[in-house]
Amino acid sequence: MPGGSDYQGPADALARYAAVVDAGGGDTVVKGAKNPYTSRNGHMFSFLDADGTMALRLSDEHQAEFLDSYDSGPVVSYGSVMRGYVSVPDSLLNSPDELTSWFDKSYDWIGTLEPKPTKKK
Repeated sequence: MPGGSDYQGPADALARYAAVVDAGGGDTVVKGAKNPYTSRNGHMFSFLDADGTMALRLSDEHQAEFLDSYDSGPVVSYGSVMRGYVSVPDSLLNSPDELTSWFDKSYDWIGTLEPKPTKKK
């Protein structure tokens, strides 16, 4: 089942998210039927929330650069601030080449983290 197949948010947001993931340099695919996300080595590094807002997980250095460059607020999910994530503003969503660059930075950085062990069933 393709990622986002049961997504209840804005269809255009899902299409833009999928396009950025496809354009990214890694071998990433959209996962999660209802809550689209991407992961590498067991670490989630991007997702699309129910309102159509995209979030990226960045290193501290890239996060500071991102926040200096864009009007971005904290990412809140289920009432908690998600540390390490930045909210992608609409202006950046409408600039796919620039957004793909940030997506690739997120992908590259998450690849430096120790892989999470898989859960045995």
